[in-house]
Amino acid sequence: MAADDYFSLFGLRRQFAIDRDALESAWRLVAARVHPDRFATASAAEKRVAMQWAARANDGYRQLRDPLLRAKYLCESGGIDLQTETNTAMSPAFLMQQMEWREMLDDARDAKSADAFTALDTEIRDARAEMTRVLTDLIDVRGDLATAGEKVREWMFLDTFGRELARERPDH
Repeated sequence: MAADDYFSLFGLRRQFAIDRDALESAWRLVAARVHPDRFATASAAEKRVAMQWAARANDGYRQLRDPLLRAKYLCESGGIDLQTETNTAMSPAFLMQQMEWREMLDDARDAKSADAFTALDTEIRDARAEMTRVLTDLIDVRGDLATAGEKVREWMFLDTFGRELARERPDH
């Protein structure tokens, strides 16, 4: 079994928009071929290789199944250094949007308003959906991985903020 990247491992086209059912089916086939139980009577070296392939298949499936991780993978494997630990630069419009969302969260928290939390949650879900559309265009249509990398950093904020919002909700 040879695979240069996760897309080729699963026999999928290298793109952001992905058929989740095709990914699921491909992962099941690969996982079945390298499952450690199939190598119960094999040599120690063969067992080790099977375990490595199983781990690779599971990691690939996890990364390609999640849209944010898939976008990060496509950018990074395409030569874009996302600098996620050191580069926090974002567009002024997105920075302003972050400030609005932070204020909305503060207001919802102060008011203990389930409706305000729900409205903010809806905005974040809508922003994620828009991010999916934007990244599909940037990666699959334009091939602009550099700009996609900037959007990935914005999406990482959305995910972090979404988790914070979920923790803060009084009904959770």
